[in-house]
Amino acid sequence: MTEAKLQQVIAGKRYNTETAAMIANDAFWDGSNHERHGRNTYLYRTPKGNCFATHLTQWQGEADTIEPLTQAAAQEMFEGLRIQEVDFDEAFPNAKADQLRHPGDYHAARRIAARD
Repeated sequence: MTEAKLQQVIAGKRYNTETAAMIANDAFWDGSNHERHGRNTYLYRTPKGNCFATHLTQWQGEADTIEPLTQAAAQEMFEGLRIQEVDFDEAFPNAKADQLRHPGDYHAARRIAARD
């Protein structure tokens, strides 16, 4: 599965994979395909510095989605994705790589982003 061309306006912000920079993903080549059990995640940063993920699927009955992320959630996702297209400092120029975070920040940040 290769990255898809997706765009969506969520909470008044436009998220577009064609204008954002992909900074990480989990689509690795296993010798025959790029799929990860029929699903892949791609992490992007917009020109304005907002982060979002696309979740792509090949499963019938599921749809590709865009998920806006807080910076903390994007950083944690970046660290967990297998393929990092850029280094941490380039992906998050205003963050400190040695900044302490608590386990579970990603899930807490997702809940906060969903409320906003």
